[in-house]
Amino acid sequence: MSLTPQDLGRIANLARLELSPAESEQTLARINDFFRIVEAIRAVDTAGVEPLSHPVAAVLPIALRLRDDVASEPNQREANQRSAPEVERGLFLVPKVIE
Repeated sequence: MSLTPQDLGRIANLARLELSPAESEQTLARINDFFRIVEAIRAVDTAGVEPLSHPVAAVLPIALRLRDDVASEPNQREANQRSAPEVERGLFLVPKVIE
């Protein structure tokens, strides 16, 4: 898969970016290089390969140092929401942005 200059123009328009012709060429080349790398990775047959818990585990035995999932800060929801314009049932109320 590769992008065309028209594709890049549409993406730039959606992202509200204004690219000069030189920037467009450079950006298009970088994005297409990225897609080439992704295609090369996808082409590798990984059937039967066991997933690793860590990249280094392929060459060295590694023990992950995991910590307990314990809250380290007190619940300060009420204090944090005091400055909010509107709060309902512990949630911040914001204006609707998507129709």
